[in-house]
Amino acid sequence: MRIRLILLGKTRRAEMRALLEDYAKRIARHAPVEITEARDSAAALKRLDADRAATVVLLDAAGKQPDSAAFAKWMGELRDRGTRELIFLCGEAEGFPEELRKRAQHKLSLSAMTFSHELARVALAEQIYRAFAILSGSPYPK
Repeated sequence: MRIRLILLGKTRRAEMRALLEDYAKRIARHAPVEITEARDSAAALKRLDADRAATVVLLDAAGKQPDSAAFAKWMGELRDRGTRELIFLCGEAEGFPEELRKRAQHKLSLSAMTFSHELARVALAEQIYRAFAILSGSPYPK
């Protein structure tokens, strides 16, 4: 299963970019991963239209809030059912336009707390890596 993160806007803070890249390298040990920074919603939609068969997950404050084990189980079930590509959409501080919201099959909330959009990207990447670690029985999540 391929993992794609489509991020609206740039990750400007160097330390956040470094953390995001570190987790992308870790995820790549388990699955192909691609991180794309789209300048606006039109560019993000164009990326989504390239593969309509992908499962799209939107980060949203009103989305489901699974714990790490439940998130890992869900990702494992998608993988085992043959999902080829899992796309996570991460918005900017202003959130998402309606046309992107309509494309998502799932909505995910990382926490009831509010994070900056740059920190949310890193937290998502860490949770994706953690999910793969849980699924592989790695000691990382402990």
